[in-house]
Amino acid sequence: MNFQGQHRDDVASAEPVEDAKRGDAGKMSFSRNRFAWIGTAASIVLVAVSLGVLWKLVQSVSWAEVTDALHNASARQLGLAFLFVGISYIFLTGYDALALRQLRIKVPYRITALASFTSYAVSFTLGFPLLTAGTIRYWIYARQGLSASKIAALTVIAGFTFWLGMGVVLGLSLIIEAGQLAGLAFTSIRLNQGVGFAALLAVLGYLAWVSAKRRSVTVKQWRLELPGASVSIGQMIVGIGDVCAAAAVLYVLLPQQTGIAFTTFLAIYVLAAMLGIASNAPGGIGVFEATILLALSSLPRNEVLTSLLLFRGCYYVVPFVVALAMLGLYEIVKRAGGARDREERSPVPPEGTAGPSGKPWPDQREG
Repeated sequence: MNFQGQHRDDVASAEPVEDAKRGDAGKMSFSRNRFAWIGTAASIVLVAVSLGVLWKLVQSVSWAEVTDALHNASARQLGLAFLFVGISYIFLTGYDALALRQLRIKVPYRITALASFTSYAVSFTLGFPLLTAGTIRYWIYARQGLSASKIAALTVIAGFTFWLGMGVVLGLSLIIEAGQLAGLAFTSIRLNQGVGFAALLAVLGYLAWVSAKRRSVTVKQWRLELPGASVSIGQMIVGIGDVCAAAAVLYVLLPQQTGIAFTTFLAIYVLAAMLGIASNAPGGIGVFEATILLALSSLPRNEVLTSLLLFRGCYYVVPFVVALAMLGLYEIVKRAGGARDREERSPVPPEGTAGPSGKPWPDQREG
C-alpha cells in the first residue's frame, strides 16, 4: 500500500465521464430522485422536533436571567473565545489549501485564505453552502484562472477534510469518555465505545482504501479523483484542529466549574454539529442548541443558553460581518487595479497632439 499517496498522474480533477456511461448514470439519477423527498422530509421533521424541544427548554428561562448571565461573562472568557475562533478559521483555510494541493493548482495563500474564510463565514450564517460558499469561491478563484469544475472539485475535497476530522474526534472522545457520556446522554458505555470504534474504523478503512490505488468518485457527469493517503492524513489533522478549536469556543463560554472534561464535551459538540448539518438549517440553528441543552441539562439552563448565544455571536455573527467587509474591500481593490491596468494599456496619443497642459505630447519613441 502506498502511504505516500503519490500515484501515477496524481492529479485530482473533475472530468466528464464517457458518453457510454451516461445512460446508466441517468437511470441511477432518476432512481435517486424518486426518493429525494425522504431526505427533505427527514430534515423538516428534525428541525421541527428540535425547535419544539428548544422552545420547551427555554420556557423555564427568563430574559432577565439571560441578560444577567451575559453581563457576568468575563473578559477572559470572551478573549479566549475569540482566540479559538481565529484558530478555527485558520484551520478552515487549510481545507482549501489541501484541496488546491491535490488539484495541483498554485494559488497565493492570501487568496486561498480570503476565499476560504469568507465562503465559510457567509455560508455558516446564511446556510445553503452549495449556493453561498460556491458563489463566493467562484467569484474569487475564477479570477485566478480556475474553472467551475475545478472549484466544484475543490469544494468536494474540502468536504472530505471536514468529515475525516469529525470522524476521528467523535471516535476518540466516545472511547475515552464513554462512562461520563453514558451518564449525560442516558446511553450505555459499551454502546458509546462501539460507536467510537466504528467511527475510527471507518476513517482507517477510508485511508487504506485510498492508499491501495487511485480512487475516484462520480457526481453526475463529473469524475473526481480522491486524494491519496498523505493528503488524506493532512486533511484529517486539519479537520481535527478545526473541530477542536470550534468546540473550545463554546467550552470556554460555558459556566465555570462545569465539571465536564473537554474530551467529553467534544463528543457532545460533534454530535450536536452533525445533527445541525443533517437538519440543513443555517448553522444548524435550533437543532444544535437543543442538543447541547439536553446534553448539559445538569448545568444551569439560563447560563448554558447564554453561552450558546455568545457562541453564535463570536463564531458566526462577527466573522460574517468581517467577511462582508473583506469581500467589499477585495472588490474595491480589484476594480481599482483593473482601472489602472486599462489606463496603462491605453494607446499613446500621436505626436503633436495637445496634452493636459496644452503642450504637445513628447515623442515616446525617442530615447
